[in-house]
Amino acid sequence: MSGENLTRLEAIERAENIAVESYQVDLDLLRGAEVFGATTTVNFSATPGYCTFIDAITSSVHSVTLNGVELDPAQVSDGTRIQLDNLDAHNTLTVVAEAKYTNTGEGLHRFVDPVDGEVYLYTQFEVPDSRRMFAVFEQPDLKATFQFTMTAPEKWEVTSNQPTPAPVKHSNGSATWSFAPTPRISSYITALVAGPYDVVRSELTSADGRVIPLGVFCRKSLSEYMDADYVFEKTRQGFEYFESKFDYAYPFDKYDQLFVPEFNAGAMENAGCVTFTEAYVFRSKVTDAIRERRVVTILHELAHMWFGDLVTMRWWNDLWLNESFAEYASTLATAEATEWHEAWTTFAVMEKSWAYRQDQLPSTHPIVADIPDLDAVRVNFDGITYAKGGSVLKQLGAWVGQEQFLAGVGQYFKKHAYGNTELKDLLVELEATSGRDLTTWSKLWLETAGVNTLRPALTTDADGTITAFSIEQTAPADWPTIRPHRMAIGFYNLNAGKLVRDHRVELDVDGVSTEVQELVGLTRPDLILINDDDLAYAKIRLDEASLRVAIANLKDIEDPLARSLVWGSVWDSTRDAETAGRDFIDLVLGNIATETESTVVRTVLGQLLLVASSYVDPATREAQTVRVAD
Repeated sequence: MSGENLTRLEAIERAENIAVESYQVDLDLLRGAEVFGATTTVNFSATPGYCTFIDAITSSVHSVTLNGVELDPAQVSDGTRIQLDNLDAHNTLTVVAEAKYTNTGEGLHRFVDPVDGEVYLYTQFEVPDSRRMFAVFEQPDLKATFQFTMTAPEKWEVTSNQPTPAPVKHSNGSATWSFAPTPRISSYITALVAGPYDVVRSELTSADGRVIPLGVFCRKSLSEYMDADYVFEKTRQGFEYFESKFDYAYPFDKYDQLFVPEFNAGAMENAGCVTFTEAYVFRSKVTDAIRERRVVTILHELAHMWFGDLVTMRWWNDLWLNESFAEYASTLATAEATEWHEAWTTFAVMEKSWAYRQDQLPSTHPIVADIPDLDAVRVNFDGITYAKGGSVLKQLGAWVGQEQFLAGVGQYFKKHAYGNTELKDLLVELEATSGRDLTTWSKLWLETAGVNTLRPALTTDADGTITAFSIEQTAPADWPTIRPHRMAIGFYNLNAGKLVRDHRVELDVDGVSTEVQELVGLTRPDLILINDDDLAYAKIRLDEASLRVAIANLKDIEDPLARSLVWGSVWDSTRDAETAGRDFIDLVLGNIATETESTVVRTVLGQLLLVASSYVDPATREAQTVRVAD
């Protein structure tokens, strides 16, 4: 036994030799502030004679019974793993143990509200922390059903992945809740939330006619600030959108959303029992950027019910399949199903800028990362897995066609429901619906790191007529991959005080230079915007004439997404020392006052401060800083 850090090789071997049928987990939450009781019974099959271990991070193990034989806990348990030798074809294991509450947001977290002294519990199991609550084969491809029974104070609200049953009340003021078994799911998306939470309930009708109970939970001392009706409204919009686009009804029996204290992340997609940071319970007025971010997060976790919970990656190297897809799908749903129609603008200026920044650091990695063990997973919840992955999925949608992309996703859900997959399983379905071979595309986009730079190159005659036009592509020396891009080019001209797009062409760009014959013979516009509509993942450049027009007139472009692409382009070229810092300052000070998108304002003002303090010529830095401050 080798501690908490499960390796991929160990997981592969274990999955080849065992298959888990069911867990019954009985939790006693009445043992004080330090520990709780956990009795786990696991039914599983195995290769006869196989020796392995079950994960169980415990404070004490009272008994271990394997196929009716009592094992010595001192001999088989080291506090992290329990050794299981000479297995039968069919096995029943019962572990009686105690485990510790945490206050780090791992396992079963215990919080005491300083306002009223009430105790609140919730679980956080991703990546490998369900083993901190019960004995479990802790890897995503050993799916099983989970049946939880919990004994806790009678006055508490108790919820898990399945609908909450009527409790059996006891004379000492406690009660026991016995939940129905879950569908086959991975251990890391099981959940328990318990305490005197304030709850608002509602329901909706799923696409298959089922009534799905809904709940919004928060601690009592925050309940006056919880705008549950708005959360329900966004949830209903998301349900309708995803069920329609995925052509697959919501796969679980209820949907609770719980805003929990001291949460160490933004949210977690536990099946039917999603937890969120309390930062999303607004106790005062917040910016539109924060309000929109909450909507995207709500829909991100809802998208996970299909991508991650219904169909789960086999091992953590395909974590991007979960997170990139949820990032992409939630932005799409926010833009098309809610009042936040400019979600792709927010995505471009915040998520993509995060991705571009991380993709240019020495720590960058391919979207499909090499994850040899659990420790390696932790460093991959980053801008590559989330933001670059989501960007590349948007690019893939443009590459194969949006309708074909969603049709392939629907087929993927139907074929692999309640199972586990790898990257190739999704690509097979997308190839079938689109007719495009994605083998090379996958290698170039998902299996290599780095970001390309695209810039227009053109010549004109004396009358301003374009005589040649191409897109030039470069790659950094450390990651010299030239990639195919599906992208658009927009021509913008000043007209009646507006900078208006009056021509657009969409094409495949590949190689170091791609001729664009469709633009030859047209009059050169005032501003040329490559990657218009932000289909591609690449840094883009403005030609010098377009930059001058942008500095003077960016505010006159009506489309927020187009504006965000110009903001991002000039920021990138300033960061790369191709554009003078003073030009970026001119762009911002001349155009930011009328910017409509809250996240754009928030992001660009941060970039402005960095440019003024660090990027401009030291000889003029003080004068520029005073100018920005004024």
